[in-house]
Amino acid sequence: MGYKRTEVGVIPTDWSVFSIGELFEYLCTASNSRSDLGETGTIAYVHYGDIHTRFHHFIDFSRDNVPRLLAGKSVTATRLRDGDLIVADASEDEAGVGKSVEVRNLGETKAVSGLHTFLLRAKDRRVHTGYRGYLLEKESVKGQLRRLATGLKVFGISKRALRDVRIPLPSPAEQRAIAEALSDVDGLFQSLDAQIAKKRAIKQAAMQQLLTGKTRLPGFSGVWETRRLGELAHINTGSRNNQDKVAGGQYPFFVRSATVERINSYSFEGEAILVPGEGGIGSIFHYIDGRFDAHQRVYKISRFSEDVCGKFVYYSMTLHFGNYAMLNTVKATVDSLRLPTFKNFAFSLPNNSDEQHAIAAILSDMDAEIAALERRRDKTHAIKQGMMQELLTGRVRLVKSE
Repeated sequence: MGYKRTEVGVIPTDWSVFSIGELFEYLCTASNSRSDLGETGTIAYVHYGDIHTRFHHFIDFSRDNVPRLLAGKSVTATRLRDGDLIVADASEDEAGVGKSVEVRNLGETKAVSGLHTFLLRAKDRRVHTGYRGYLLEKESVKGQLRRLATGLKVFGISKRALRDVRIPLPSPAEQRAIAEALSDVDGLFQSLDAQIAKKRAIKQAAMQQLLTGKTRLPGFSGVWETRRLGELAHINTGSRNNQDKVAGGQYPFFVRSATVERINSYSFEGEAILVPGEGGIGSIFHYIDGRFDAHQRVYKISRFSEDVCGKFVYYSMTLHFGNYAMLNTVKATVDSLRLPTFKNFAFSLPNNSDEQHAIAAILSDMDAEIAALERRRDKTHAIKQGMMQELLTGRVRLVKSE
């Protein structure tokens, strides 16, 4: 009772169904590529990649550092306004097709929507400002977008296809109430993001000081020396392949990515640093003390000398190894690293292993604080996803039906 069956599923009787084409008009976007972007231009440029990786439903120009066009580049596109909806027309997977963000707090900023985006501007006030960023998040709408997506390696949607997507829409008053409720959660999410970014910056600064000897911990004053990684630990690779992974497996399985997979067997046990030999060169580092397995193109650094703290080595590699690795890659199909590159990596460390352990303990505590905030952020994200599916479908009502 109080609900009706429509082409987009069961919705409240006082909701309506419109097509994107009935609610929005398409405006001109820019075609400048990433190579045109810089930090000194005068026009902010929203690239489709930004929509996928940087923004959550809104581009808040009072907060976000949007890329800017280089000065002198020609731009032919409609200037953005607050309330405009920018939709990415392509994605690496079907689920990302139609990812969209609403523009807010432009102020005096001049901005355009860029390559592989659609710029949609509301024809009237049927869609409340602040609600537009959630408009394409309903599961019934996402289902339509997935069905309309075409492509093999990259999936896309045409302007004509997007125009016909059907949207269930509550009254402006209910839209406003939904937007305010979700915006409160967004605010918490952004606050946690800011805290995480601040903690990471503090940790990076601490690493720069503590791992170079510029700042010494109280009670330590011995000399530091430069040593090669091959002198301090045993280095080899794993023997597994990607197809060996098992969803929900018992042990960590380190592959050539930042994602740690799972597996039901283990080949190694103890303290180790895991670094991919190709893909994400010099930017992915894992530390473990326990049972695990590793891909055949992942290097395992273990069996550390008695006078060396493995966790200290891990943090030193995190700080210094990236630039060194990029200067010593083997150019094959992809950038890759060979065993001598790891063995010859040199870095400084205190002779006193107690100081190494003390430094590693401080940085580990910082990691624990960041991890706790990340778990809280993930939980907040899950709560918001649940709220969206309840509120954007009308299963939960925030205002009385008319």
